[in-house]
Amino acid sequence: MTLDRIELRGLRARGRHGCLPAERELGQEFVVDAVLGLDTRPAAAGDDLSRTVDYGTLAGRLVAVIEGEPVNLLETLADRLAKKCLEDGAVSEVEITVHKPNAPVPHPFTDIAVKIRRSRP
Repeated sequence: MTLDRIELRGLRARGRHGCLPAERELGQEFVVDAVLGLDTRPAAAGDDLSRTVDYGTLAGRLVAVIEGEPVNLLETLADRLAKKCLEDGAVSEVEITVHKPNAPVPHPFTDIAVKIRRSRP
């Protein structure tokens, strides 16, 4: 079965993630894209929010992770965000992209991001 998608793109929140002391002290903005794979037919058939993902609630949960306990790596942050998405029983798989637009890189760049995919076992 092909899964439907719910996409939450460009979610912004301030976090203190990174390996450098200044990143932990000052914090910076992170931008997250979450693409959820699920079957939306039950929700559509009954026009019932309880049978799909409430993306407003999900956004709040993801922001809490970004603003929460600092980690060194974007990979770790992305994994935590993916796990939070998979806590919703309707979600079968998720793709998370974490963008770090103000990464401390001494050269011009457009974007630095980590993208991961996770699914239920």
